[in-house]
Amino acid sequence: ETLLAGIWAELLGVERVGRHDNFFELGGHSLLAVQMMERLRRLSLGVEVRTVFAKPMLADLAASLGSHREVAVPANPITEHSTAITPQMLPLIDLTQPEIDRIVSTVPGGVGNIQDIYGLSPLQDGILFHHLLATQGDPYLLMSQMAFAERGVLDRYLAAVQQVVDRHDILRTAFVWEGLSSPAQVVWRKAALDVLEVELEGCDGSGADELRRRFDPRQYRLDLGRAPLMRFVIAREPGSGRWLLLVLQHHLIGDHTTAEVMHAEVRAVLQERAHELAAPQPFRNLVAQARLGIDAKAHEAFFREMLADIDEPTLPFGLSEVYGDGRGSREARRMLPQALNDRLRHQARRLGVSLASLCHLAWAQVVALSSGREQVVFGTVLFGRMHAGAGADRAMGLFMNTLPLRLDLDETGVEESVRIAHARLAELLSHEHASLALAQRCSDIAAPAPLFSALLNYRHNTPAMAGEGTSDVLSGMEWLGDEERTNYPLTLSVDDFGQELGLTADAVEPISADRICGYMQRALEQLVDALEQAPDRPVRELDILPAEERSYLLEELNRTEADYPSDLCVHALFEAQVRRAPDAVALVFEEQSISYGALNADANRLAHHLIGLGVRPDQPVAICVERSPAMVVGLLAILKAGGAYVPLDPAYPSERLRQLLDDAGPRLLLCDAAGRAALGAKAIADLSVVDLDAATAWADQSADDPDPHALGLTARNLAYVIYTSGSTGTPKGVMVEHASVLNVLRALLDVSGLTERDSLLAITTISFDIAGLELYLPLAVGANVVVAHGTSAIGLQRYLSHQKITVMQATPAAWRMLFDAGWEGAPDLIALCGGEALPSELASNLGRRVKSLRNLYGPTETTIWATTFLTDTRIEAPDRYVPIGRPIANTRLYVLDGHGAPVPFGAVGELYIGGAGVARGYLNRPDLTAERFLADP
Repeated sequence: ETLLAGIWAELLGVERVGRHDNFFELGGHSLLAVQMMERLRRLSLGVEVRTVFAKPMLADLAASLGSHREVAVPANPITEHSTAITPQMLPLIDLTQPEIDRIVSTVPGGVGNIQDIYGLSPLQDGILFHHLLATQGDPYLLMSQMAFAERGVLDRYLAAVQQVVDRHDILRTAFVWEGLSSPAQVVWRKAALDVLEVELEGCDGSGADELRRRFDPRQYRLDLGRAPLMRFVIAREPGSGRWLLLVLQHHLIGDHTTAEVMHAEVRAVLQERAHELAAPQPFRNLVAQARLGIDAKAHEAFFREMLADIDEPTLPFGLSEVYGDGRGSREARRMLPQALNDRLRHQARRLGVSLASLCHLAWAQVVALSSGREQVVFGTVLFGRMHAGAGADRAMGLFMNTLPLRLDLDETGVEESVRIAHARLAELLSHEHASLALAQRCSDIAAPAPLFSALLNYRHNTPAMAGEGTSDVLSGMEWLGDEERTNYPLTLSVDDFGQELGLTADAVEPISADRICGYMQRALEQLVDALEQAPDRPVRELDILPAEERSYLLEELNRTEADYPSDLCVHALFEAQVRRAPDAVALVFEEQSISYGALNADANRLAHHLIGLGVRPDQPVAICVERSPAMVVGLLAILKAGGAYVPLDPAYPSERLRQLLDDAGPRLLLCDAAGRAALGAKAIADLSVVDLDAATAWADQSADDPDPHALGLTARNLAYVIYTSGSTGTPKGVMVEHASVLNVLRALLDVSGLTERDSLLAITTISFDIAGLELYLPLAVGANVVVAHGTSAIGLQRYLSHQKITVMQATPAAWRMLFDAGWEGAPDLIALCGGEALPSELASNLGRRVKSLRNLYGPTETTIWATTFLTDTRIEAPDRYVPIGRPIANTRLYVLDGHGAPVPFGAVGELYIGGAGVARGYLNRPDLTAERFLADP
């Protein structure tokens, strides 16, 4: 205990340590834990890493010292005098003699220049996979830049780097895989720096920017078979005269600690202190730990217990591409407020957990709310040096590993959730050298779907590695910055500078990296608030939206109020066009054309007749007719009389029609011969029937517009009662007011650009409310409606060509039917698509063949369509991540719960604005269905 207390006092910078003190309460963290374990290892007092986290009290930990036995690293039989290498000389890889000979042939100098050959670590395996997968560039090629006042200063720096390369085997390592049963890394005895000098004459702007452009890792690759896996590009910058250095280094040979160690050793060489450097630790120690430590069965048992019930990937914002190369990704950085940093560290110490545990829980909530899942899995970047052998705390090489962490964001209290996260991380550290591929196989997700698509990297930084200048090392040297990427579409790094915290986010477009930082900061603020004031608050209630963004998303973006004549009825827009141009063509059916004035007069005569029959506002009036001018006259007449029409398609089965009649309970029916036949005499025996085939019966009625005020008709009265398809049970009648229809019509008129010169083809049965849009939208603007009779592919093509159609609305199935029948498109056609989700490939095909495409998909439970989404749709929306488009004026968004009932969207999800200003949304409740959104005008 006294021995351990002395180590703690030195590492943690405290004067006194008690038996009951907690390592984390005193400020300990994973990096200091590695250093503590290294000092204990030198004293033959090894301890399991999970014991450090599970028993952080000094007395408890001291009682466990000496319980861990290190893996015995087999000696390397290859010496400078070896003239041949045989399989027996390679204890850390299984190769045949022909495979060894193949490796020897790749190394300059042959056997004499080979120091060692061994297998790859788990993360090296994964990174090599992504290198081979990339066809251009490399997602794991790291870039950094420096500037030097003089060439002599640059040369001194490169000479110092060469000395460091000479010291460390991993920096002299190449990789060979072609012709081998498993990839191998080969340590060369001598590997000279690869320095390329280029000219920058004639470049516009910054020379550093020009170098970045020429050697962008998104297009540039290194030869992994040639050591060292670093390339140095130097150039004299025109104008300034200074020398620029661009360094490309592959992630296969280093991680964050490697960069820090290399930086420190180069400083030491430049300061002529190379003799003070400790003996370098061979990377083969890590390979031995990974191959000879915990066996695969133990790893599998651990990850199966964690992941066996995970059957859906965790995909924040719907991002599922985990085989990318970093293209389209953007980085954002921010420092957290000092007060927040101090509060977080205080709470971590109070709870006796690592600060990393708090950050993992906060990130889990960000992932949960952006993926619609409570059981979330994300990758965490592990230090990889807990069980990496002697000297691992300062050894060079790729020690880190990425493994899945599963956290449940449920009703568990915040404080208890922090302790659970801490325990989960401790358990995971014991498996830090497991294979990610093995871990992924332990879930119930079938390949090739990913287990997760987001990473968290908690890293301990020194100020120098954060980008501070190095002028104190050598006058005339300046650090210009660095860049690193991963194959994952969303990565957040928490940078721990000791007394400060920073965030670095990388996100593929259109996700904003800066907003990801904002979500994480808000989650941390919410977490520390709860720990201070309400530790039992359910962790699922933590908010991630900053106040200004919440206001922007839920208030400013939903300020959809627009001035429009909300006191008018639907037919009033038609009547206005009648007064403007009574002789213009309003309706075309087969060879018959009807003017606005004539159509209005016919509808008025019938309307006065219906008023005389007792039709009053909100009274349901059924209409069952074939597609014809009489159908349009009947619909307009019912509206003008103040009734709410109940549309019945005579093509529907009689049983369904009778069911709708029974439910709606109309006393009056408008029909023709086809309607009578479809309904049957028994169904209409108790109804007052108006035969639309006998228009002479009301020919003497007035042709003037009925006065809505005299009828007591307002925009808040019903326009129609439309029935759902009944796919979830019995068809439901949805009562739709004039104001709702008018709202949609005005919004679509504003955004569609429809004019009196257009001709719209109406193809939809009146039993679907889309028919209302097809009829009333053109009549409201002075265009003409071509009523189609039959919707076969051949018939539609004939209409489109012979009637000079400029606008047509159809379902994706109908558009596909046209293409299947050989339709080549129409360059003057505005294509409206609704009724069902629009697949991306069909959207792309259709968008190329028409003037413009508008995807207006939305459900009947609102008014015609819930949204207008006025861009070419390139993405078929997955579950819980739905293009919402621009909400129609004066609407409130809803989603459906598991019973089909609408739930206010703002209470269960969030909106954000993506590319081209298109709104997108995600839900934070997995029991909700986001296949579509509802909107209530």
